[in-house]
Amino acid sequence: MKVVVDGFGGDNAPLSVLQGSALAVKEYGVSIIMTGDESVLRKTAQEHNISVEGITFHHTEDVIEVCDDPTSIVKEHAQSSMAVAMKLLADGEADAFVSAGSTGAVVVGASLIVKRLKGIKRASIATVIPSQQGCFLLADAGANLECRPEMLTQFAMMGSIYMNRIIGVENPRIGLVNVGEEETKGRELQLETFSMLKESGMNFVGNVEARDIPLGKADVVVADGFTGNVILKLTEGLAKFLMGNIKDIFMGSLGGKMAAALILKDMKKFKQKMDYKEYGGAPLLGSAKPVIKAHGSSDGYAYKNAIRQACDFVKQDVNGEIAKVLREQKAKA
Repeated sequence: MKVVVDGFGGDNAPLSVLQGSALAVKEYGVSIIMTGDESVLRKTAQEHNISVEGITFHHTEDVIEVCDDPTSIVKEHAQSSMAVAMKLLADGEADAFVSAGSTGAVVVGASLIVKRLKGIKRASIATVIPSQQGCFLLADAGANLECRPEMLTQFAMMGSIYMNRIIGVENPRIGLVNVGEEETKGRELQLETFSMLKESGMNFVGNVEARDIPLGKADVVVADGFTGNVILKLTEGLAKFLMGNIKDIFMGSLGGKMAAALILKDMKKFKQKMDYKEYGGAPLLGSAKPVIKAHGSSDGYAYKNAIRQACDFVKQDVNGEIAKVLREQKAKA
């Protein structure tokens, strides 16, 4: 399998990209195409003793920054490391794409360069987040700030397939983010989406209030991108707050340190469960070919897991299953 990666996407690029790619080559046997300034990439690898075996460099000097207009990926930054990587994916030179760069540019590039699956209204950033019962998928997590009911319904369908194929959840429960559980709650968007999901044939469990999301009430949590991104960022902030306070409690006194030693193993498991690095990245569901958005602050370990997720996406043929459902829906219409 061949994965193309944006060598200069993310806060810690290109070092973290090189580290993660080298680990992925060693652990998964994947071939990597890395876009970016080849001289800088090779120099960085040499300085940090990183093997480039299994990694092919595709030279390009431009980089699209987080502060750049996302649409510039198709014009001013058409020769950037991200844009060139997406073109390679679109042209069939790779099976999947990974970047920790600008989320906006990834979404625009995926839509305009890689294109969407036929029949998909909008691609959705789908983020796996830990919960009391394991984890849930949040879609959309920020790609589409304004949505229509049919878009949310498609997010639910794609999210359900992803949770089944990648996470292994049998018949995933779909929940619609709302301000109350009652069917009559919410704005016009939620009211119409509720009706569509109810008639969709999916395992729709109804509206989900924000306080119930971390408790695992649904396996796929559906929201417009604005609401979803607020949920995502609040969850990340709360995780840091909780872990920081727990550490202060245990490290604040001799008794606390002694108690920490007794439960160190359990605390490490809890920390691992809350760590985004374990999941690696968020798939852009609806893209014609697998696109994975890694966290901007990804280190080598997180980037390796993002590449693993890209490989799993291809192996489990998530897009093939989505396309199959779309064909079946069209035949019934």
